[in-house]
Amino acid sequence: MDPASAATSLESLGRRLIEGLCGQVYGQREVIESLAVGLICGGHLLLEGPPGTAKTTLVKRLSELSGAGFRRIQLTPDMLPAEIVGASVYDLNSRAFRFSPGPVFTDLLLADEINRTPPKTQSALLEAMEERQVTVDGERHALSPLFTVMATLNPIEFEGTYPLPEAQLDRFMMKIRIDYPPMEAERRMLESAAGLNEDAAGRSASGEPLAAQTSPEEIMACRRALSAIRVDGQIMDYLLQILHDTRRNPALDLGCSPRAALALMSAARAFAALSGDDFVTPDHVKVAAPAVMRHRLILSAQAELDGLTADDIVRQTLGKIPAPK
Repeated sequence: MDPASAATSLESLGRRLIEGLCGQVYGQREVIESLAVGLICGGHLLLEGPPGTAKTTLVKRLSELSGAGFRRIQLTPDMLPAEIVGASVYDLNSRAFRFSPGPVFTDLLLADEINRTPPKTQSALLEAMEERQVTVDGERHALSPLFTVMATLNPIEFEGTYPLPEAQLDRFMMKIRIDYPPMEAERRMLESAAGLNEDAAGRSASGEPLAAQTSPEEIMACRRALSAIRVDGQIMDYLLQILHDTRRNPALDLGCSPRAALALMSAARAFAALSGDDFVTPDHVKVAAPAVMRHRLILSAQAELDGLTADDIVRQTLGKIPAPK
């Protein structure tokens, strides 16, 4: 597929998903655009935000709009790995063991409060996220080609939680921050809940599923078309300079991995296509960088004492690396 056709297909798909979600959750357009980018790229996403900011609703409505299969798991401290990937169970009729699939056998998997489950259970997702397969009793089972994990984090509560290890964090393409919506957006939400207007959000509140705006087949075709969005050599150098700067930054104990470079290029391509462009510019890289980089940076003790955050480091890095003209 030529770059112009690829950009047109990707823009069309992204617009349908974004506008559909914007009719469901008010005041979160930037978040919704990042969700669409993650689905288009096939990248796993972390959603972090206070309780009640529609994290679960966003993922559920996205699955309805995309026509994809959806499963939700509420992660708890006593959950076992087999409850996620599945297990071999004994069938009394056939007198043999058979594999009983877990909730990972779906298209979109919502892992609610992933930091509430212990590391042993968190690691059960590693193989599924990286290779889109699971191994149980030495036997491999392929997952859906569309398989995407969208996990939520609550940044407020720390008691009884287990921080995700760096290896698992790195497997998430982006970490999306969700904040409280503006007052005007909350007013529209209240009006819809009170039945004062007949928009899509009011209908979805009654439990009626949304009409699909695309299909898993179209999403997979768009994922393949993403590689047609052009990335100039100067843009690649710019992207690498940004990431390599984090590896020698004294404020960081850990910088971005090579996997981050692939994720940043893929996300920049998707943001370019959503803008109607068939090539990546430095601005597209800058838009994608915070969500791709923030969860991969480990601050030094001194940086934390100085009150710096990962987003501060990203802003500083983008500010000092000259963009190609």
